[in-house]
Amino acid sequence: MARKHIFYDQEATYFVSISVVYWIDVFTREEYRNIILDSLKYCQKEKGLNIHAYVIMSNHIHLIISKRLHINISDILRDFKKYTSKSIIKSIQNNTVESRKEWMLWMFQRAGQKNTRNKKYQFWQQHNHPILLDTSEKLQQRLDYTHDNPIKAGIVQDSKDYLYSSASNYHGMKYNLIEVDILG
Repeated sequence: MARKHIFYDQEATYFVSISVVYWIDVFTREEYRNIILDSLKYCQKEKGLNIHAYVIMSNHIHLIISKRLHINISDILRDFKKYTSKSIIKSIQNNTVESRKEWMLWMFQRAGQKNTRNKKYQFWQQHNHPILLDTSEKLQQRLDYTHDNPIKAGIVQDSKDYLYSSASNYHGMKYNLIEVDILG
């Protein structure tokens, strides 16, 4: 069942988490991570999404975002989730070397059957649970949380070394997968 969370202040900065249904480890494959990266870049360029921080983990994404155009943040995220879910499922279906293909598609179909708003598959969990970052303390806490995710998962020892994160942007490193709007 969908949980209704609202972006009350469209001019504010928010922390959001977007998770794959059943916490399936989809983003262990570069092909699927690249769909996320390309879609985030598209949302930056075409929809006015400001990405201040991000991390792509194996089964979820954390973002610190705001917007600069007239489009609502919830609409941007809705479109992002709709496009990426269709693209990733299609990529899984067409991937001849995906060892987990049948199982993943079965799980996405199973999730889709539980939600009357889906035609067949459900890739993302319904909720984003936006958290308004209206103080410098909240902002710093969520920025650290986002960048420390790969450390806590045991992937890297230093957050700036994780490729699929904005931590390198904050450390002034030249190689970044996505340009971000650095906070404060």
